Amino acid sequence: MIRLFKHYIPYPVLFLGLLDFLLLVLAAELGWLFRASQIGMAMGSIYERPGPVFSFAVAIQLAIVAVGVYGNESLQSLRFAAARILVAISLGVIFLSLMAFALPGITLWRSNSLYAMILAIFFLMTIRMMLGTMLDSAVFKRRLLILGSGQRAQRIADLAARPESGFIVAGYVNMNEGPVKVTEAINRSDIDDLPQHVINLEVSEVVLALEERRNSLPVSDLLTIKTTGVHVNDMSSFLERETGRVDLDSVNPSWFIFSDGFSSGRRISTMFKRGFDIFLSLLLLVLTGPVILIFAVLVKLESKGGAFFKQERVGLYGQKFSILKLRSMRANAEVAGQAVWASENDPRITRVGNFIRKVRIDELPQAWSVLKGEMSFVGPRPERPQFVDDLQTKMPFYAERHIVKPGITGWAQINYPYGASIEDSRHKLEYDLYYAKNYTPFLDLLILLQTIRVVLWPEGVR
Repeated sequence: MIRLFKHYIPYPVLFLGLLDFLLLVLAAELGWLFRASQIGMAMGSIYERPGPVFSFAVAIQLAIVAVGVYGNESLQSLRFAAARILVAISLGVIFLSLMAFALPGITLWRSNSLYAMILAIFFLMTIRMMLGTMLDSAVFKRRLLILGSGQRAQRIADLAARPESGFIVAGYVNMNEGPVKVTEAINRSDIDDLPQHVINLEVSEVVLALEERRNSLPVSDLLTIKTTGVHVNDMSSFLERETGRVDLDSVNPSWFIFSDGFSSGRRISTMFKRGFDIFLSLLLLVLTGPVILIFAVLVKLESKGGAFFKQERVGLYGQKFSILKLRSMRANAEVAGQAVWASENDPRITRVGNFIRKVRIDELPQAWSVLKGEMSFVGPRPERPQFVDDLQTKMPFYAERHIVKPGITGWAQINYPYGASIEDSRHKLEYDLYYAKNYTPFLDLLILLQTIRVVLWPEGVR
C-alpha cells in the first residue's frame, strides 16, 4: 500500500486508477478527433483543448470512485465492474452537463461526449479483461514475516486468506510467548539467524503479533532487520493500515500517544473544512429545499404529528445540540422519551419514512446544523446522550470520537452497514477513531464521493 494524505491506498487500486485516467484522456481526445474528422474541422493538438479533454477525464474518474468501481467486488468480478462502470459513466455525463451549463466551453461538445463515452466504456472494460486476475496476483502483494503464533498471528492469517488481501504471509515464527494457534509456525530456536531468515524469505515487512512482549521481543534482531531496509510494524498499526479502522482489541493508550495521527498542524485543514461546510450547506439547502418541503407534506399526510422532529445529540467535545430531521417514524415512537435502538423492519417506521431513510432524504435538514457550525458534512454520526453514556462505560476510547465534529456522513457510514446494537457501535467506533486520527481534506473528499455509492445502493439501511 501507498500512504497518500495519511490514507492508505492499495497498489492495484492506484495502478488501475492511473491507467483508467490515461484511458479516459485518450477516449476524450479520440472522441474529439473523430467528430472533427466528420465535420471537416481542423483537428489541431490536444494542447489546444486541455479543458474539454481533462474535464471529461476528471468527471468520469470521480464518478468511478464514487460508485465503488475500485471496491473489492469490482476488482474480483468483471460483471460487477461492468455494472458499476455504466453507472459511473452516466453520473459523469450528468456532472459534465452541469459543468457545461455553469462554465460554457470547458467541456466537450455533446457529440464529442457521446463518442468519448462509448470509447471510455470500451477502454475501461478492455483493460480489466486484459489484466484479468493480475491485479489480485502476488505481483502487487507484499510478503510478510509474522513474529508470533498465537491468537494475534491467527487474526493475520485470517486476513491473508481473504480474496481482497494485499499481502502474503511468507512465514510465522513461534516466539514461545504463549499457546500456539498457527501450527505451521517455525520455532525461534530453530532459526540460527533471524535477520538472515528475513532476507532468505524476501519479505518486505515484519509484523509483531506477540501475545506477550515481555522476554519475547527480539530487540537486537529487530534493529538489524530495520537497518537492512525491511519495515517493522506492530500489530495495531498493521491492522489500522490493512482494515481502515482502529482495532480496539489490540490497541492501548500508549499506542494512541506514540503513533502517528491526531496532528495539531491541521488548522488550515480545519479552516478549509469549515468554509467548505458553509458553502455546501447553503447550496444543499437551496437545491433540496423543494424536495424537503414535498416530503414534509407527505410525512404529515401519512401519519399524525409534525413533519420534522428535533432530537438531542452529543457533538464536538461532548457538547449537546439538537439536530433537525424529517420524521420517519410514527409519532410517540418512544415511550416517555426513552431512547430505543432502531431494528431491522422496525414497525415504528412509516411507509414514507422507510423510503426517505433508504435514500437519506430524512438527513437533508441536518444541513442547517452544518451551517450553524454544530456539525460538519463529514464526521462520526452524532449519538443520543443516553446511548453515549452507556457506550462510554462498555467500550474503551469512545470519548475520543468527539474530538472532531459529528457529520451527516462519515467513514463508518460508507464502510459498515447501518448498526443498532452495542456490537455494531463498537465496529463503527473503530472506523470513527480511524477518521479522527487520520483526518485530511482528501479523506473528506473520498467519503463524500463514496456516500453516493451508499445512497445508490442503500445496503443495511434501517
